[in-house]
Amino acid sequence: MEIDDVTGIIIDTALGIHKGLGPGLLESVYEMVLANKLEHRGLTVYRQYPVDFEYEGISFKEGFRLDLLIENKVIIELKSVEKLAPVHGKQLLTYMRLLKLEVGLLINFGEAFIKNGIKRVVNNYTPSAPPRLRVNQNDEK
Repeated sequence: MEIDDVTGIIIDTALGIHKGLGPGLLESVYEMVLANKLEHRGLTVYRQYPVDFEYEGISFKEGFRLDLLIENKVIIELKSVEKLAPVHGKQLLTYMRLLKLEVGLLINFGEAFIKNGIKRVVNNYTPSAPPRLRVNQNDEK
C-alpha cells in the first residue's frame, strides 16, 4: 500500500472519531480508539512504539516513543490541546529524520474542527500523486 493511501485511511478514520467523540478527551483515549479502528481497516499499527537511536557514539535505549507507527511507514503524533504549537511539528519531523521515514501526521483532537488539527509533515518525500490528483497538473514546460 502506498503512503498516500495509508495517510488517506488515517485521516478518514480520524475525522470519523472526532465526529463521534468530539474534542476534549485525553490523548490516550484518541490513541487507543484510532489504533483500534485502523487495525479494523486492515492496517498494521504499533502503539507507543519504543525507538532506540545513537547520536555521536551515545546510545539511547528507548530514547523516545512514537504514539503510533502505521504500516512501518507513517508516524502519527497525537495531541489533544486547544492549539498546536510550532514545536509539535518539529518534534514529529525529528522523529521522522531519526527513523528515516518520509511522512508523518500530526493530529490534534482538541480542535473544535478536526480539519484544522491535521498537519501532514514530510521528510524528503515525493508523493505518488494518484491519478485523481493529476487532472489539474499542467505537463507543458
